[in-house]
Amino acid sequence: MDQAYSRPMSTVALSPKHRRTQEERSATTRARLLDATVECLWELGYANTTTTEIASRAGLSRGAQLHHFPTKIELVTTAVEHLFARRTEEFRVAFAHLSSGADRPRAAIDLLWSMVSGPTFYAWLELVVAARTDAELEPAVSAMAERFADTVQRTFYELFPDPATPGPFFDIAPQVAFAVLQGLALDRISMKSDSGLQASLELLKTLASWAITQRT
Repeated sequence: MDQAYSRPMSTVALSPKHRRTQEERSATTRARLLDATVECLWELGYANTTTTEIASRAGLSRGAQLHHFPTKIELVTTAVEHLFARRTEEFRVAFAHLSSGADRPRAAIDLLWSMVSGPTFYAWLELVVAARTDAELEPAVSAMAERFADTVQRTFYELFPDPATPGPFFDIAPQVAFAVLQGLALDRISMKSDSGLQASLELLKTLASWAITQRT
């Protein structure tokens, strides 16, 4: 999942007689813009992503784009946050369908890696790097990072209920897991070989299982 970006197909099939409401048309337009934005960030990078290019890829006019997202910063941050939300929901659904005998911590690492090893992460990375020297972009990216971190933590507690006597690393397990996974995803940009990738993932799975199941 997520190795090559492709725009999702609508899950709602409208009958030929169905006339879309203004709200439905607006939602469709926004979705096209958000998907085109992530596609641009993934393929072109932040510096080369322009609102003109986004509107063109979405098959919309500049006027339509400006109506929904007046600035590039609003558009790119909304697009990446929208994609994170979609990936988080996919993670929840996949996790809910694990077999009863599955090793849940190890399965969680596999699912998380599928989320951060492709366009989702690299679109986000483009914003993080750009925000380092862009005073206007930085507050939006920082706020989005905090919201996502909060979502990750809440999802973790939902999927791995706090044991009666949790170990000392239980609460920081998701933060450490994401830090390692994002580091591995970053390494893939410059390293020509994935020779140590699987071994690193196996080690992380072992550490995750230990951190989550350890008791004081």
